[in-house]
Amino acid sequence: MNISWQNYIEINPDVRFGKPVIIGTRICVSDILSWLASGMSHETILIDFPELQNEHIIAALSFAANRENITKIIAA
Repeated sequence: MNISWQNYIEINPDVRFGKPVIIGTRICVSDILSWLASGMSHETILIDFPELQNEHIIAALSFAANRENITKIIAA
């Protein structure tokens, strides 16, 4: 499944202090990543947060992977 995170995630300074969120919700990418890291399954997240779709979870993972790929260490 090839999901373009740009279709699902927005950064708006007026929503959750500018954290990346799923469009149309106040659910942050970091919330989804934390739930997954704590062991929640996709299915459990979707049951607990019916406003989300599986594509949103995949988009959050894709967004995090993209951020990781562009992170650079700058020597001081």
